[in-house]
Amino acid sequence: MRQWFALKCVAILGVLGLLAACAQSPQILSVQPKVSGGFPHTGSGQTVTLNVVDGRDDNVIGTRSGTASATSTITVEAHDVIPKLQAQAENALRSMGFNPTTQDTGGPSLTLTLAELDYARGNADEPLLGASQLQAIIAAKVENGSNSYTGRYTAKRKQSYAFKPDWDTNNRMVSELLSSALDRTFRDQQLANLLAR
Repeated sequence: MRQWFALKCVAILGVLGLLAACAQSPQILSVQPKVSGGFPHTGSGQTVTLNVVDGRDDNVIGTRSGTASATSTITVEAHDVIPKLQAQAENALRSMGFNPTTQDTGGPSLTLTLAELDYARGNADEPLLGASQLQAIIAAKVENGSNSYTGRYTAKRKQSYAFKPDWDTNNRMVSELLSSALDRTFRDQQLANLLAR
């Protein structure tokens, strides 16, 4: 009976050790940003050249532990996120009455740069809880003839937790963060007005 109990304890400790190791394993996210709409409808069918680029220094946005640990990195690959941001930006422009294209037509143009995407340790509001601080910044530049306009749109999120967020939770949080940054970008009335000029 004692042997069975000892074997059970060893098995439980092994499973807990495995879970702890998994909790600190790298995560490569596959974010799904979505614009929510409600943008200024200033366009009347004008063609807008749209380019979305990655201005980050690294695909790694942070670590789950909040410290520089190679085993718990959180990554958002440029080749995955940039086409999705491009698609959502095109949806936003269409809803505003514009005709987005990637070809330079000599008309108005909009360049969006994913300037920052960070996942860092935050300060929890309650004892025994951990927290993550997330931030996304999109920089926009509009050019229309001799006129230009630039803006930076920041979305922030703080998330408290008892257990470190799993892949699904982190993927959802970063997706919502990017969605919020996109919404802030396209709700800028000055940006919309210059595109329509």
